[in-house]
Formats: sequence, structure tokens, C-alpha cells
Amino acid sequence: MSNTRQADGTSPWRAPILFLILAALFFAEGTFRNALFSGSWNTALAILNMGLISAVMALGVNMQWGYAGLFNAGVVGFLALGGLAPVLVSTAPVEGAWAAGGLRVIVALLVGLGTLVLAAQVWRRLGGALRLPALIAVLVAGFVLYRYLFDPAVIAIEANNSAAAGNIGGLGWPILLSWPVGALFAAAAAWGVGKVALGLRSDYLAIATLGIGEIIVAVMRNEEWLARGVKNVSGIPRPVPYELDLQSNADFVARAASWGMDPATASGIWVKLLYAGLFTAVLLLLILMAELALKSPWGRMMRAIRDNETAAEAMGKNVTRRHLQIFVIGSAVIGLAGAMMVTLDGLLSPNSFNPLRYTFLIWVMVIVGGSGNNWGSVLGAILIWFLWIKAEVWGPELMRLITAPLPEGTIRDDLLAGAPHMRFIALGAVLLLVLRFAPRGLVPEK
Repeated sequence: MSNTRQADGTSPWRAPILFLILAALFFAEGTFRNALFSGSWNTALAILNMGLISAVMALGVNMQWGYAGLFNAGVVGFLALGGLAPVLVSTAPVEGAWAAGGLRVIVALLVGLGTLVLAAQVWRRLGGALRLPALIAVLVAGFVLYRYLFDPAVIAIEANNSAAAGNIGGLGWPILLSWPVGALFAAAAAWGVGKVALGLRSDYLAIATLGIGEIIVAVMRNEEWLARGVKNVSGIPRPVPYELDLQSNADFVARAASWGMDPATASGIWVKLLYAGLFTAVLLLLILMAELALKSPWGRMMRAIRDNETAAEAMGKNVTRRHLQIFVIGSAVIGLAGAMMVTLDGLLSPNSFNPLRYTFLIWVMVIVGGSGNNWGSVLGAILIWFLWIKAEVWGPELMRLITAPLPEGTIRDDLLAGAPHMRFIALGAVLLLVLRFAPRGLVPEK
């Protein structure tokens, strides 16, 4: 009799069955209209698209944690950096912004970067009593020159058409080009963070990345010259048609009528399907590359380092360098997801980058799906996002059922008012159940 169990003790049919169940949930969401499901394919596809982007985020975190055991608690920061790319790359240039102070800002940033490089060289090359005074002198002089160049330029840019813009603007390039640029932004930040923090113990690394993530979001909120800060940037270009353009197209209206749909509904579904196809293509390409890397000698080395750093170092492996590699790669994938998300929303709002949603919920997705398994991360991401959205609908329905025997009054009203927040309880319960009955995740690492 053939063995129907895999090496990890799970059935080879577990992952396909779980994905079929997930597909059935989306089918029910789009088809059945009742207290549990909306019966709207627009809603189902909207949930799916954000689930696919969450899957890309989860893949990035899984590369860092599942491959190398690196705890990144600053996911939201790298996501925000990726989200900045569509604004700087694809929005229209702001008239007068570069003339007001654009070049001066670039020079100031180069001076700041040069100051850090020079300070590092001073620390490395000088010794004795001169090292500390020379380092302080370089940092102070560089900071003064940086602020001298930077502050007037920023004031001039923010004063330029401040009501409608007040920022540096973009390059007007195609929106899809901004996605790899977002990955590069996040990778560059991860390299800087990794050079400093990856020598720390895992708990200190988590604290460092948590702080860096919050710093990045705080900078984006306050530096209005960069992306308007809390004023937000809207009207970001899209790689797919606008619904209004489709609704004014006679051919599309006729096609929608042949489908038995009104133009508004059909245009929304068509646009979301195009986004879903685009996001699915990116996700599958990332999974292919990740699977090839994981099964290569490099991937086996990374898992060996994760399982026993001391033994890997004894075999001559540069553990810190390999950690830096995977930290940069994983952060680049997270940055790519940030650019995709801002493109989908058509809006960059720094206040929306919440650590609960964009750090800890992503970690729940990876843990529930199965850390170290790429397909598990994808399953966990889409499933948890579906439950996160639907819990806000299912919570009040469940609370009405529970409180039905109670008399009308304050207690019943308070319970019903707080029911939408049951998503936190629901996700906590899901996480506890998975950790209890499937501690390695729904689709464990092979």
C-alpha cells in the first residue's frame, strides 16, 4: 500500500482542500445574499484583491522569518516606503516645485548621506583620543550644512501651490514602473537597518525594527514636501481603466447588457477582475522565484542557519551577511506590496499605515498559514483577510443571536454596539485554535 502521508506527517491533500474551501467562501460571498454573505461579486473581488496584496506582504515576512528566523516588527514601515513610490514615480509633476527647491533638497540629502559615510570612515580609520572628537565634529558640521540646505528648500516647496499640492510631485512615468521602485525603496531602507541591527539578538532586532517602522511612518506624516503628509495624495494613476470610462463606452455598455448587468455593476466587476489578474500574476511569479530559491543550495543554507547558527558559523558560513541578504529581499517584497496597495487604492494616506493591520495582522497570516511554506503564507493571508473583513459583519449577527433572550436595555444595546469589534476576538480565537491543533500552521513547512 502506498504511503499517503508526507514527510511532515500531513496529508498531501491538505493544501488543495484548504484552498478549495477558501474558494468556496469567495463563491458564497459573491453568490448568496443573506445575513452571512453579501451576494455581491464586487465585494467578493474587492476582498480578494486586498487578500492577494496581503499574500505578497506575507511572502516577504515569511522569507525573513520562515527562511532565516528574523523577527521583523516594522513591516508597516517598509510597506509605507513602497507605497511612496507611486507618488514619486507616477503622479504628475507639480509645476514650480523643482524650481522652488527640488535640486536643493537633493543636494541636502546627498550631504546628509555623505556625512554618515564620512563619519563611518572616521570611526573606522582613526584611533586613540582623536576618534571621538573627530566623529562629533564631522556629525555636527554635516548636520548644520544639511539643515542650511534642506530647511529653506522644504519651506519653498511646501509654499508652492500649498492648497492643491505643496509637495515635490512625481515624474509622470507609468504606474507599473513604480512597483519595482517601491521594492527598491524598501530594500535600501532594509539594508541600512540591517547593517546596524542584524548583529543584535532576535529580541533586540524586533525592538529595533519596530522603532524604525514607526519612524518611517512618522516621517511620511510630517514631511509634507515629500507626499503632502496627512493631507494625502489622491488621483494616483491606475494600470486598468476607470469605471466611468467603461460606463461611457457604448461597446462595454452593450456587452454588460448581454451579461445581464447594469453598466455600473459590470464596470466595477471588470476593473476588479483586471486587478485580480495583475496581482495574481505578480504573486505567482514571486512564489515561483521563492520556491526555486528555497530548493536551491542557497535556500538549504538559509534554513540550516535558521536551525543552528552556531553550527553554520562553524562550517564557515557568514551568518550576518546571509541574514542581511534575506532581510533585504523580504523587505523588498513588502515594499512591492505597498506600491501595489497604493495603486489599488489610488490614494496615499500616511495615517492609514496602522501597525495593527500592517504588521501584526501580517504576522498572524504567516503563523496561521504555516511559516516556512510559501503556499501556506498565501493561504493564511487570504483566509485571515477574508475573516478580518467578514467578522465585522458576522459579529453583530452573532451578538443579536446571543442577546435575543435579553430584555431591551443598556446591557443588550452595549453588547450590540461593540459587536463590530468582535473581529479582534475572532482573530485571536482563530490564532489560538491553529496554535493548539496545528502548531506549525495549516500548511506546514516541508
